[in-house]
Amino acid sequence: MQFVKYTRSEVMLAIGTGSSEVVMPRMMDKLTKAGCDRAVVGLVVPTGYSFNLDGASIYLSLATVFLAQAVGIDLTLGQEITILLVLMLSSKGMAGVPGSAFLALSATAAALNAFPVAAVALLLGADRFMDTMRVFTNLMGNCVAAFVVAKWEGLLDQKRMRAVLSGEISAEELEREEQASISSVKLNKMEQGKGMVSTDML
Repeated sequence: MQFVKYTRSEVMLAIGTGSSEVVMPRMMDKLTKAGCDRAVVGLVVPTGYSFNLDGASIYLSLATVFLAQAVGIDLTLGQEITILLVLMLSSKGMAGVPGSAFLALSATAAALNAFPVAAVALLLGADRFMDTMRVFTNLMGNCVAAFVVAKWEGLLDQKRMRAVLSGEISAEELEREEQASISSVKLNKMEQGKGMVSTDML
């Protein structure tokens, strides 16, 4: 809950737009400020947006079983495993398109012929509400993965993480730290540039 409170503006923006990709830069910045190493965040989060879509995978599998039961079709174990594997593949890369899970479900139903494609219309009315839950689950899954990998690699500043999430370090202090870091980087680049000019003159 502390992390949700810390990222509440990004979560609300993602839910409002129906896509978690619109907040990826801001979320990466907040993860870095919360103690995750920048290199870990830069690898895990973008990769997770393509391969770690927890919400979409859960929705697609449950929706498939629900629709089969709704039209009175008993799926065999083999069919369920086949559908699961196909949905795991078809769910990759859909994070940037709002409502794309609904299209993936329709395409999977047509390809496997497990149940009538028209049955997908049963979910049309509730899909926008479920889409918000998919986006939230996808977003939190990627953030948790970043923390887990950072801790696994020994690149997580746990003391800073607790301080940021508990509110001991305010947003204003984080902003000042970021501005100081940017100024330091610019100063180093200017000094390097001056050094290169002096070398060329010699």
